[in-house]
Amino acid sequence: MTKYRSYSVEFKRQVSQEFLAGEPLGVVSKRHGVNGQLIRTWVTKYESGALDDDVSASDLITRYEARIASLEQLVGKQALELAFLKGALRNGPRAKSEPTSVIVGPRDFPSRADAD
Repeated sequence: MTKYRSYSVEFKRQVSQEFLAGEPLGVVSKRHGVNGQLIRTWVTKYESGALDDDVSASDLITRYEARIASLEQLVGKQALELAFLKGALRNGPRAKSEPTSVIVGPRDFPSRADAD
């Protein structure tokens, strides 16, 4: 299968500006190794301001990716802490007279007065 090339927004702007500056389409196309029809598409987008929208979307995606990476790092850290604490609970010493459940709490012992 053929893999498509992707071009940065800055490159698309540069090529569009070269063409709009008056250079022939064939010269710009050969210099950058890009199809002339693709350059025309970029020029149309450049003139309509769509490439500016692409830049803002690209910046937004970059910020989101950085935020996702930091959150993934935090989740990984918390997962390690949780695994460590679970292991500590399993392997820690237990008093034989104390219940193992946090919910149950200490046992009540009846007093001698209640036994009569």
